[in-house]
Amino acid sequence: MSTTIAGPDGRPRCGWCGAAPEFLAYHDSEWGFPVDDDHRLFEKLSLEGFQSGLSWRTILAKRENFRAAFHGFDFDRIARFTQRDVERLLKDEGIVRHRGKIEAVINNAQRTQELVKREGSLAAFVWRYERDAAQLAEPQTASTSAESLALSKDLKKQGWKFVGPTTVYAFMQAVGLINDHVEHCVIRSQVERARGHFARPGD
Repeated sequence: MSTTIAGPDGRPRCGWCGAAPEFLAYHDSEWGFPVDDDHRLFEKLSLEGFQSGLSWRTILAKRENFRAAFHGFDFDRIARFTQRDVERLLKDEGIVRHRGKIEAVINNAQRTQELVKREGSLAAFVWRYERDAAQLAEPQTASTSAESLALSKDLKKQGWKFVGPTTVYAFMQAVGLINDHVEHCVIRSQVERARGHFARPGD
C-alpha cells in the first residue's frame, strides 16, 4: 500500500486518511497540529483510551456524543462524577459503553486536577515529553517511542489508567508532540510550520 494517496485537490496525503470519509478533514485540520488547551488534551487522552481494542473511526464517529456525555471533557466536572454517573453513561448508546474505560476517565480527571495543582497545567506537563529536535529524523517504530514509553510510565505512576505506551503514542501524534505525517504529505509542512510558531507551555 502506498504511503500517500491523492486528496480531493490532487495533492498527496497520508495513506490512512483515505480509509474512511470522515478521516480527511481530521487529517487535514487536526492530526499533528500542536495543542496546548488542557481540556482538548484531556479529551484526546480519554478518547485514545476508549479506542483501545477498537478503531479510531468508531471513536471519531462518536466524538460529539462523547463530548456531550463528558461535559466537553471538563476534567473538573468529570472529577465529581459518582457511581450514578457511571450507570448513566453505561446506558448511553452514543458512546462506547465500557465500565472500565468510563471509570478510567473519571479517575484520570481526578489525577489531572492533582497534576494541574502541581505542574500548573496538563499542557506544561505533557509537552516536556516532546521529542528532542536533534532526534526528529530518527526512525520510529509503528506504535511507540521512547517518549511515549516515558510519558506512559510517568502517568501510570501518578495513578492514571488506560494510558499504555501505544495509547500515549497515538495521543502524542494527534496533538503535535511529534509530526508523523509521511514525508510527501502536503499537510506535513503545514504541521511543521505550526510547530515552529507554537509557544511551548512552561517555556
